[in-house]
Amino acid sequence: MENQPAGATTTVPVRSSAVGSSPTAPVWRNARPVERLCYVTGALLVVSGLLHLIVFAVDGGSWDGPVSWRKPVTFGVSFGLTLIALCWVASYLRIRPRTRTVLLALFAADCVLEVGGITLQAWRGVPSHFNMETPFDTAVSMALAVGGGVLVVILTTLALASFVSRPDGPTGMALALRAGFAILVVGLLSGAAMIARGVYLTRTGHQSAGYDSTASVKPLHAVSLHAILVLPLLAEVLARTSWSARARRTVVRAAVGCCAAAVGGALVWAVVAY
Repeated sequence: MENQPAGATTTVPVRSSAVGSSPTAPVWRNARPVERLCYVTGALLVVSGLLHLIVFAVDGGSWDGPVSWRKPVTFGVSFGLTLIALCWVASYLRIRPRTRTVLLALFAADCVLEVGGITLQAWRGVPSHFNMETPFDTAVSMALAVGGGVLVVILTTLALASFVSRPDGPTGMALALRAGFAILVVGLLSGAAMIARGVYLTRTGHQSAGYDSTASVKPLHAVSLHAILVLPLLAEVLARTSWSARARRTVVRAAVGCCAAAVGGALVWAVVAY
């Protein structure tokens, strides 16, 4: 375990496994109700995305564009994996159990809202974002935008918690969590920028331009989202090896550097392409 700062018992990390249990203890067996809810919900969202990949294979149509089966596929899988990852890594953060429970429950509900709205509009054959054609479409589009704002607040809160107090975990986990959250914030900011720009253009009568305006930022948004899963998972896997703490820390640092380079490259592309 990494060195842990002394603090009040109300802010110590609450792990899914009991004190003194093996690090290989099954996550599900020791999970709290809200964590089980998040794991099940995340798995269902991933399954939903994969099922829509089958729908795409059967129904055909374009993979690109504002109306395609790509959106329920990619959003379902991405939101599902992110929900599972955030539920797991939140157990390393030094925050109050009640705060963690509320944040995870809200995050799970928001993930369902986002994927549900996008999937609904795909089945209706209309765009999910920046669609103000009818009152119902406007309501869905604005609900997704508001939901995106809620996601930013929740994930930024968790990110700040990782920097305020050193996270628990094996060697390299603190760095993996902080770097993963920092990169995730980049993804959130890029997503917020896409939504704000798209809504503005749509509201001012340039709906087609609103859809096109997101193209250059999408790679940055996509690359930034999953470091919070990859980096902590790497630290956890390395903890199961016989490698020295120094070697494990070096590997995590190298992985952080690779992720940062990928994000930097995507950022340069976004600026140049825009």
